[in-house]
Amino acid sequence: IFPKRCKLFSLTTIVMSEIKIYTDGSSRGNPGPGGYGAILLYNHHRKELSKGFRLTTNNRMELLAVIAGLQEIKKKELPVTVYSDSQYVVNSVNKGWLNNWIKTDFKGGKKNKDLWLQYYQLSRAFNVKFVWVKGHADNPYNNHCDLLATTAADGKHLAIDTGYEESL
Repeated sequence: IFPKRCKLFSLTTIVMSEIKIYTDGSSRGNPGPGGYGAILLYNHHRKELSKGFRLTTNNRMELLAVIAGLQEIKKKELPVTVYSDSQYVVNSVNKGWLNNWIKTDFKGGKKNKDLWLQYYQLSRAFNVKFVWVKGHADNPYNNHCDLLATTAADGKHLAIDTGYEESL
């Protein structure tokens, strides 16, 4: 099946050459204090990210979790799969809504333009695929991201989501 010079190491390298990012966002009130959580997985490496904000929305935190995860990646040549329980985020990318919003300059009052443009510019350096996962279900990574996000939202020293607060 495999050429003689093909080694098991090569097959293992191919199988493991993907970065996975699990993400979640939270808002205590919508708007209200919020936070995001992300877990990056690559081979045996794992990195957790979280940050809380004093006033934001759930959708902004869902999207900011993706952005924060992508910003941490050094190996831009590797494919990235983002797992999110946000249909807003997953469908915006997978169904081409984001491309249409950009073409129309977010006409019609589409929200979170600042973050979507930040995601779009960042994502151009990657091969990103989105997969929707059911929230608060049986995915331990998604559940842990939820804990990271809610803990960040409940923190004492919350950052300012300037993109949101300046839009008020």
